[in-house]
Amino acid sequence: MIILITGAAGPTGQAVAHRFTKDGHTVIGVDKDDVDLLDRSAVQDLAARIESEHGRLDGVVHLVGGWRGGKSFADTDLDDWTALHDLLIRTLQHVSLAVEPLLRKSGNGRFVIVSAKAAEKPTAGGACYAAAKAASEAWTLSLADALEDTGSAATILVVKALLNDAMKAAKPEAKFAGFTHVDDLAEAIAGLYERPAHEINGTRLDLTQ
Repeated sequence: MIILITGAAGPTGQAVAHRFTKDGHTVIGVDKDDVDLLDRSAVQDLAARIESEHGRLDGVVHLVGGWRGGKSFADTDLDDWTALHDLLIRTLQHVSLAVEPLLRKSGNGRFVIVSAKAAEKPTAGGACYAAAKAASEAWTLSLADALEDTGSAATILVVKALLNDAMKAAKPEAKFAGFTHVDDLAEAIAGLYERPAHEINGTRLDLTQ
């Protein structure tokens, strides 16, 4: 399979890439230094290059993220919304619009975003973040509707927060209750290929349960 990972440079992207490459799949990892995901034409060019070089695209794992927030609702800085809109929504829009035609042609394609429990239960100080996550979920569900008559699926994976080995090493006594390790996230993503598209398309899978 040919798998595209956007936001691939961090621990989460590395874990997902490792999970697929160890099974012999081809992973194309891009980060902000490789492609400006806020430039729609650049993202369209990326999709065109993938199709030209590989002839197909079987998966997209969109990992571009970030968090901003305040201590209270009244302290909300709307500049945070501007930043999160670009990070969490605009990049998703550009990537999904560019790859949807390729996923429609894949016999078993998957498009995955990682959302947060905050989208369903926002905190007073996290209004911008929660709203951006909720918008990204709605956009992904629209993509799922577009893929309804295909063998591909768009799925939302929900976490409280992500955990990696460096975080555990930095705070060995911490419990990280409810956190999802990036290796477990990678396994969950790989597992989506073992289920029929119609079972997972347009679904919100909670990894905290």
